[in-house]
Amino acid sequence: MTTKTTKQDADWEQLWLPRRPLASDDLQAGIYRESRPKALTRRYIEANPRAMSNLLVVDIDHDDARLRAIWDRHDWLPNAVVENPENGHAHAVWALAEAVTRTEYAHRKPLAYASAVTEGLRRSVDGDQAYSGLITKNPTHEGWNASWYTDKLYSLRELDERLSTYGFMPPPGWARTRRKNPVGLGRNCSIFETARTWAYREVRHHFGNSSGLWQAISAHVHHLNAEFSDPLPRSEAHHIAVSIHRWIITQSRMWLDGAAVYEANFIAMQSARGRKGGTKSGQVRRGDKFDHVQAVLKELRK
Repeated sequence: MTTKTTKQDADWEQLWLPRRPLASDDLQAGIYRESRPKALTRRYIEANPRAMSNLLVVDIDHDDARLRAIWDRHDWLPNAVVENPENGHAHAVWALAEAVTRTEYAHRKPLAYASAVTEGLRRSVDGDQAYSGLITKNPTHEGWNASWYTDKLYSLRELDERLSTYGFMPPPGWARTRRKNPVGLGRNCSIFETARTWAYREVRHHFGNSSGLWQAISAHVHHLNAEFSDPLPRSEAHHIAVSIHRWIITQSRMWLDGAAVYEANFIAMQSARGRKGGTKSGQVRRGDKFDHVQAVLKELRK
């Protein structure tokens, strides 16, 4: 069992950010949102706040989980390893110096980066590929054996460099190969990338009707989320829809330029694709329609 000390409790209070987290003593009986003090008495707690991630958690379903988490990684030890004394399985936790937001459009690259680093950490210990990252073992609960190794806070780049040295970082295209069943932060990235691409095409049906566009995006995001065996919390899916909708109506040229320019651009892209695929004997087929569209675009942008 955990030998609790004031310092360990204080360390966890500093690292763990949720104010009203999901928590449970029995996952089969359900998880419920509770006050922070009450949640800290539970065996299982939500790892990160709903809008950000500052803890990268890996589930290690091996009886030597703690050894796997600390072996040969002096400069990048996990902050804590929380072990089940009955079978040796454990959650290993790395804390970030700067939390990664999960809500804003502009911050998707750091989120995708954090997802890749988490995958690298998983590969380094042969962790569970299906672990969602939502709920973790509470290291201050007496039912677990919690081992604390460092109070260091890591940057994503620092962990990336260590993982790359040992060949654990996934290749650049790894996320696309996992698109059908991503887990952890990858679910967020997958829903966002799929939904935003769909929303860019959906815009043409909602010019002048921001609320209609919002309803369409929200419904599509929640539909994508429901397809996962372990979906994101509805609130997080909602934040994804908000982020996509807000960016389109406040930042994107497709919305600000209006329907005429959007349609002209759409026709131009379709024509370009047709020309690209319509080659014969190495010659690219050119059409009067594409030239006309280019003239229309020029006039609209004056």
